[in-house]
Amino acid sequence: MVNFTLPPRQWAEEQFSTCRLGDARRTRRAVEVAAAFAANPSGSTPHQTEDWSDLKAAYRLFDSDGVTFESLASPHWHRTRARTTGHWLLLEDTTELDFGIHRMTRGLGPTGNGRGYGFHLHSSLMVAAESEEIVGLAGQVLYYRRPRPKKKESRYQIKQRDRESQVWGKLIDQIGPPAPGVRFTHVMDRGADNFEVFCHLLLQRSDWVVRASHLQRNVRCAEGGEIGLQPFLRTLPVGGTYEVAVPARPKQSARTARVEVRYGLVGMPVPRHLSPWLREQGFKLITMWVVEVREVNPPKGATPLRWVLYTSHPVTNLAEAQAVIGYYKKRWLIEEFHKALKTGCSLESRQYQTSERLEALTGMQSIVAVRLLQLKSVARSDPERPASDVVPAKWHKTLRVLRPKAARRGPWSIREFYRQLAGLGGFLGRKCDGEPGWITLWRGVDKLTQVIRYEQKRQNCG
Repeated sequence: MVNFTLPPRQWAEEQFSTCRLGDARRTRRAVEVAAAFAANPSGSTPHQTEDWSDLKAAYRLFDSDGVTFESLASPHWHRTRARTTGHWLLLEDTTELDFGIHRMTRGLGPTGNGRGYGFHLHSSLMVAAESEEIVGLAGQVLYYRRPRPKKKESRYQIKQRDRESQVWGKLIDQIGPPAPGVRFTHVMDRGADNFEVFCHLLLQRSDWVVRASHLQRNVRCAEGGEIGLQPFLRTLPVGGTYEVAVPARPKQSARTARVEVRYGLVGMPVPRHLSPWLREQGFKLITMWVVEVREVNPPKGATPLRWVLYTSHPVTNLAEAQAVIGYYKKRWLIEEFHKALKTGCSLESRQYQTSERLEALTGMQSIVAVRLLQLKSVARSDPERPASDVVPAKWHKTLRVLRPKAARRGPWSIREFYRQLAGLGGFLGRKCDGEPGWITLWRGVDKLTQVIRYEQKRQNCG
């Protein structure tokens, strides 16, 4: 079980006390600001600070030359990657941070269809392969989309320009290879279906599960000849069937889908047009497994479920195919991270006046967003463990005083502690409510920390 620190001040010390910001006083201030952000994630900076002097100090922090996106976030990345054993999934995707076209913010780039201003954030969220236990961010790349050229570019100019798809390889190289005794599996959506991405993964000695995008590409089958991926999949026998829970989507309700699973070994030949980097590496063919998940007899009006997944994991039976499919199904957690960053931390609502300040703020808020996700996942990873083994004694005792009816039922497990904590934030705990989300959890944390701080100040005053 990954240790999770609940008190905001102690958590901020762990995450930011080793930041190299050019001055020890800036590092101490970063810890103070991070603790305030963690106590009230969605508040504006004036609401997160106690008085005018604290607010000015926070603004000066993000305006300092040595305080950047990387200098604030990189200690967390290194701590996350410092695993010594185990199998870990690296869930990767890009989100667009749009701060609005009407704000007077200097240095931002175009977003969306060109009518917004902001930047893009490509992140890797590390989780345990056998559970949904969230460790943290293994790495991030922040980049700007270039404006569309006013004049039509030649083919040579297009080739010379950096491609956005290269961000996948940059992040893979930033994370690097796993330590001895550790296994990394990068889990990516269709944007990563690129021969160069697989080359980066091989060079970093990492495994992968990547959803196929180019279903018309040629692959090399076991017999040695080339065949289109679609026709190849039709030649594979059904390896088994089972049921998959399909979450609700726009205009489609949640359902349980019956799916067929096929799998086989393929070779991906090098593309016809090579980038200078790919030409230097000398790769000619990458051998991997392909797994197809196809829904049979979908409900009327529903889009049939279909995933085609490339993987470096051997897939020789249904159980191994289901394991790979299970890894890909965890990819939704990176979408939860994006939601926590944008909604839980209200990042796109910030009124900072330069892109440099927003970049630095994004570095700190990204780690706060991970904390929000961990609040929810920690109760799932070991739900029956006694809360007294994990939760600080002061927090445990105070919450039991605030929730006396639940306290009378006896000792709390971790799961019960977090349900009662969410109860402070508005979670009702009815049978139909399921488990609490991170929004009600952090609201409960905010209320509990205010009570504890009040008690501490009252005791200090005698």
